[in-house]
Amino acid sequence: MKFIHAVFALLSITPSHVWSFTSHSYENMAFVPSSTSTTLLASPAQQSVFLTAETAKKCVDVVGSPVYVYSAAELRESADKCLNFPNAYGLTVRYAMKACPNASILKLFNKKGIHIDASSGYEVRRAMNAGIPAENISLSTQELPHDFAELVDMGVKVNACSVSQLEAFGKHYAGQNKNVGIRINPGVGSGGFSSSTTTFSKTNVGGPSSSFGIWKDLATDGTLSAIVEKYDLNVERIHTHIGSGSDPSIWQQTAKVSLSFCEIFPTVHTLNLGGGYKVGRNPGEPTTDLQEIGAPVKVAFEEFAKNNDGRELKLEIEPGTFLVAMAGALVTTIQDKVYTTGESGHIFLKLDSGMTDVLRPSLYGAIHPMTILPGSGNSNDIGSDVESAVVVGHCCESGDLMTPKSGEPESLDERILRKAEIGDILVMDGSGAYCAGMSTKNYNSFPEAPEVLVMEDDSVHVIRSRQTLEQIYINEQVLPDGVL
Repeated sequence: MKFIHAVFALLSITPSHVWSFTSHSYENMAFVPSSTSTTLLASPAQQSVFLTAETAKKCVDVVGSPVYVYSAAELRESADKCLNFPNAYGLTVRYAMKACPNASILKLFNKKGIHIDASSGYEVRRAMNAGIPAENISLSTQELPHDFAELVDMGVKVNACSVSQLEAFGKHYAGQNKNVGIRINPGVGSGGFSSSTTTFSKTNVGGPSSSFGIWKDLATDGTLSAIVEKYDLNVERIHTHIGSGSDPSIWQQTAKVSLSFCEIFPTVHTLNLGGGYKVGRNPGEPTTDLQEIGAPVKVAFEEFAKNNDGRELKLEIEPGTFLVAMAGALVTTIQDKVYTTGESGHIFLKLDSGMTDVLRPSLYGAIHPMTILPGSGNSNDIGSDVESAVVVGHCCESGDLMTPKSGEPESLDERILRKAEIGDILVMDGSGAYCAGMSTKNYNSFPEAPEVLVMEDDSVHVIRSRQTLEQIYINEQVLPDGVL
């Protein structure tokens, strides 16, 4: 709070020229930011979460701007935290690779002993192509791939996520006592702006308003048991996942409900409780304490064993955001700076990136921390002046907004940032998860941005090159003469 008061004190005494632009057309034009802004603050520190001005510029010099940057040190640290999750009888950590599926990141986690959670048959193939053993991959998907049996025969584990998926699996392996997992919707979820555990949210994957998993009543009324018996299947795993809210009390409640599903199938030896552990990207936002939420779950597993003839269940978790969110950043350049006047006027910082690279703010109003660094890449050039500005992307799309109002994704907001010049670097932290892997690349024909990995010695390694224009339209076909 002292910092916040200090910033506003600075703004109250700063002369009007601090709010004017440095280019000649604006140099004597004072600008007053909108009085309606909630101005979520970004810390004007000397560096971002893990990037100094020098390292950020080094990454840009290697592959250009914009570029996704990942920290090997941060990735390893988050991996160690997950591998230390409390458990009673054994733990498998599965990386939810949809968060950031680059092969180099998969390989880094594989070396740490982390397995893979895939959300499509394509992700399974992608992981295997990166060298991940098939037996270390688990598939839970909204669309069962047509070649699921080929994947299973190679060793991939499948969780049936609907009755029809379980039927399809059973028909193919009828009478073979084949191992299968079952994903069950436990009836509650967590995520998004709503505190409700049963209503719809874009990051809530449990409860009656979610299509993910088999509805809980079909587990308790004998429907699933009948299918399992009909095809002589061996249910080895129960899987539940409630979303990315990761409310500790809801998560613990769900764990106990999930254990009751394990009682229905005596062959189950593993309970997968999914992921969705919250990461506080901005000051004041909570980060899930894995030890806090895991300790009572460990006790619940021990109680289950006591009440079920010593049956010791192994635990699986599937973190995605927790592993990579704060280990990644989008490094982008301020390519323009414009303004509007009046009560609703704003300073706008235009990036050479946007929803083509970080879709989360446009998709569900996500707030990312931002740091302005000098385009020179020299920390000595970091200034002390601040300004209140709206940050927007480069797409011809009004929704390409990087600073939505907190809790109101349809409204823009200003950030108090270090005063920026055209050509300065803006680092958008918290971009390691659901950014490179969930972008609207190629909108307006902008190419897919490159990715680099920064090692502990500050060396920079390219792990994905920038897409070329030709690669954008390479699959388009020319119509025969005369068709048009």
